[in-house]
Amino acid sequence: MTESEHRTVLLRGGDVHSPADPFATAMVVERGHVAWVGSEGAADAFASGVDEVIDLEGALVTPAFTDAHVHTTATGLALTGLDLSDARTLAEALERVRAHSAARPADRVLLGHGWDAARWPEQRPPSRTELDEATGGRPLYLPRVDVHSAVVTTALLDLVPGVTDLPGYHPDQPLTAAAHHAVRAAAHAAVTPRQRAEAQRAALRRAASLGIGTVHECAGPEISDEDDFTALLALAAEEPGPRVVGYWAEAVTGEKDVRRIRELGAIGAAGDLFVDGSLGSHTAFLHEPYADAGHTGTAHLDAAAVAAHVTACTEAGLQAGFHAIGDAAVSTVVEGVRAAAETVGLARVRAARHRVEHAEMLTPETIAAFAELGLTASVQPAFDAAWGGEDGMYAQRLGAERARTLNPYAAMLRAGVPLAFGSDSPVTPLDPWGTVRAAAFHRTPEHRISVRAGFTAHTRGGWRATGRDDAGTLVPGAPADYAVWRAAELVVQAPDDRVARWSTDPRSGTPGLPDLTPGADLPVCLRTVVSGRTVFVRPNE
Repeated sequence: MTESEHRTVLLRGGDVHSPADPFATAMVVERGHVAWVGSEGAADAFASGVDEVIDLEGALVTPAFTDAHVHTTATGLALTGLDLSDARTLAEALERVRAHSAARPADRVLLGHGWDAARWPEQRPPSRTELDEATGGRPLYLPRVDVHSAVVTTALLDLVPGVTDLPGYHPDQPLTAAAHHAVRAAAHAAVTPRQRAEAQRAALRRAASLGIGTVHECAGPEISDEDDFTALLALAAEEPGPRVVGYWAEAVTGEKDVRRIRELGAIGAAGDLFVDGSLGSHTAFLHEPYADAGHTGTAHLDAAAVAAHVTACTEAGLQAGFHAIGDAAVSTVVEGVRAAAETVGLARVRAARHRVEHAEMLTPETIAAFAELGLTASVQPAFDAAWGGEDGMYAQRLGAERARTLNPYAAMLRAGVPLAFGSDSPVTPLDPWGTVRAAAFHRTPEHRISVRAGFTAHTRGGWRATGRDDAGTLVPGAPADYAVWRAAELVVQAPDDRVARWSTDPRSGTPGLPDLTPGADLPVCLRTVVSGRTVFVRPNE
């Protein structure tokens, strides 16, 4: 424990979001844990025995957020490099590529992120010829926003012998499947350890500045590499910042695999263990064909492979998990986990809290199965904000009727499915309050949940997804992971989704949260603390 974690701190004069006292205005932190929450008057008894008193000046204190799905190095590279997520046209994207190439003459491979041709008037990705011209013939790796396909230059293809023979290679279209994984590996291999560390620090700094105290790193051999994963865990352990919980997405079949997962420092063989791809890249695995393509996407694992992985992980006491977006992929996971439960017992499977990342296309039957099998849904509400709605990408890919069924958060909560919110950054940005807003104001009204439920999924839900029930709330004994916010007047959301102004009527018994209605200003993070250690303070605050 560091010296700062040993310190006793009294925060007073604000609003403390705590189920222990819905009207708390003060909190004491001692030895990295919450020691007390209560009223301003009672805080006087602690004032003389603490190392520091922080006057909140009316600010709000909440548990720090947990982002349950992050790709940290890729996030940092997007923050410090070529980001096309807000490019308005294909021409603008190509001009940015040209400028980035000119500004980075020493880079062995140019890296970018975030293009989405569905948002451009041209309705097509950049061609290889256009990218070759924009880069002056240099190697370039440019994944689509969902990171399940990429456009590249000829020079990068030349670095990957045999790539043209791999599944997913298309001479005139973005690369997918094995061809995409091969060029991604070649591009990431060109990133130096120094560049990687700079990117990781940039990503963790951004997370801390947004009140995020914990991130779940979803890594694996098809996403990054072991050096990247272990270096990130080491950096996070050595430097102040958000804690990093690591998942390594590789199939487990026996004790040797289990030992390797643990030696890497991962808490589970989970995260992006791909059952399918993504809707944007036409690689999510569907029961019925895409509305704008004559196929049903790509399946990477079958139910037998899912069952083998879950069985081995459950028997080893290791958390398992999968990436599954399409309805056929989700059905595959359910079928496989149910088969594993028949082998090792339903109670053991439920106790392991296995995870499913994204889980977008669910039916009433698969929702019920998630609840039965104790599967945690690690979901990203910002996906709906970005691609939902009658005219969004989901409707283009699936048709409006199927698109309206996606991301049914309300039905999942009613069924008892545990939710953990994340961003999948850099697919969508780190933005916790925006994420809660996206869930509360889902583009499909029947899928909306309360702000309070969304906030819980983005705080306590992330901790529960790792198997811990003792964190994510500000109650005595809990880890002192909290954030201080400048926020507008607090509100309480009623069960019928009406928003009522915060009242001091003790009969309500519910702590307030900021007004997240569309158009309202989101809270601004003033301070982030992890295990009692301050990891971010906003300048001039």
